Amino acid sequence: MNLNISIIIPVYNRPDEIDELLQSLSEQTYTESFEVVIVEDGSQQKSNKIVEKYRNKLQIKYLSKPNTGAGLSRNFGMKNASGNYFIILDSDVLVPPTYLKIVSGHLSSNYTDAFGGPDAAHKSFTNLQKAINYSMTSLLTTGGLRGNKKSNAKFQPRSFNMGLSKKAFIQTGGFLDRKIGEDIDLTFRLWDNNFNTQLISDAFVYHKRRTSIKQFFKQTFAFGKERPLLTKQYPNTAKITYWFPTVFVFGCIIALLALFYSCFFPVLLLSLYLILIFIDSTSKNKGLKIGLLSILTSLVQFFGYGLGFIKGIL
Repeated sequence: MNLNISIIIPVYNRPDEIDELLQSLSEQTYTESFEVVIVEDGSQQKSNKIVEKYRNKLQIKYLSKPNTGAGLSRNFGMKNASGNYFIILDSDVLVPPTYLKIVSGHLSSNYTDAFGGPDAAHKSFTNLQKAINYSMTSLLTTGGLRGNKKSNAKFQPRSFNMGLSKKAFIQTGGFLDRKIGEDIDLTFRLWDNNFNTQLISDAFVYHKRRTSIKQFFKQTFAFGKERPLLTKQYPNTAKITYWFPTVFVFGCIIALLALFYSCFFPVLLLSLYLILIFIDSTSKNKGLKIGLLSILTSLVQFFGYGLGFIKGIL
């Protein structure tokens, strides 16, 4: 298939982030033309001045609409795009110079109507952002589900780094009007419509994610709360792994209660696990502070998702 790429980016009150993202897109080694569609989702802080800086560097389409949320804004961008294959990015990512070249190469050799890519931490990120990235991507915390090719025969793309063909968009209608889990919902509907998905493990982006522990907890709680609702809607997608964070929460509670009966073994196991996280994160990020923060962010992730999952079930 001859790819004609349109990059779809919804933005809400984040002109500085768009500046960094557009700069990274202007540095692509990809030699074919591509379109960038910015969708201003009812922002008070407009990105129009930032967009003008890149008019001579990129083929940009700048659109504005009332605030409806990211999912419907992506749909709006795809409806107004000229390409036949859409790459959907969040405004808080940076794209490596070889990103589009890698995506194009993979789709040329193994075409699918949708794909997802992993995320990584850029060297310019704060220690907390690097720790959050570790917690969200590590084999020790999430099983490497966001970037382990062997474990993702049917990969569930995430909308911060996702590709979707025009054909698949038209047939599925794109994203539904839901604030959380809209990308997972779309994946399930893609499968129901016999479209294949894949992980392109080399097509990573630098994802800034949340910048505070409170924001990260709220995000993971929302993810956890939405998962049982998605499982109820799509029963054949249920997995036992969705329960792991909740089991971890109850395990921590049991470990602490066991101390009152002078039983130290559960706390010892928990401590060893957290030490492993510290060692692994310190080694990968080359920083003791990031290793220590990774213990905190991993606990926040497990408790946020686990408690949200319970709330979703109830």
